[in-house]
Amino acid sequence: MVVDYRLLAKGSLGREFMLSFRQLVSVGLPTGEARVTVRLQTRDLVESAISVGCPVARTAEIIGNKWTPLIVRDLARGRRRFSELERSLSGISPKTLSERLKRLEEAGVVDRACFAEVPPRVEYSLTAKGFDLLPVIESMRAFGSRWLGPDPCCDPDEAL
Repeated sequence: MVVDYRLLAKGSLGREFMLSFRQLVSVGLPTGEARVTVRLQTRDLVESAISVGCPVARTAEIIGNKWTPLIVRDLARGRRRFSELERSLSGISPKTLSERLKRLEEAGVVDRACFAEVPPRVEYSLTAKGFDLLPVIESMRAFGSRWLGPDPCCDPDEAL
């Protein structure tokens, strides 16, 4: 049996949001006990939590995945074309890079400039919001150098 729930919740900032989840209930086990498996619609929950979460949670939503801090780091040195970013981020797939750049653009961290040339040229750069993330990236670099060993990808004294 499947049961759908919708709950109206109030966040810490007083904003109301809808929580919804589906519960799959299985009964009739040999021991007579009921087994309950809960499947949450996590996207709704995460978006609701982020919309009312603390500033750290909202910032982590922007830069909290594997490649995003590295993209911001590389764009700190100025405008970069897609192919330049792809070369500097060895191991990233073009699809992943494209998705991360799109999310950063949607978040207002990265600016995308298209030039009407043949072949078409697209350059990415940090916005003011993106430049405000650089102290966070620098803190990550300092933490990594101090606690995780020397940085093999760049000069340890090099700052953003």
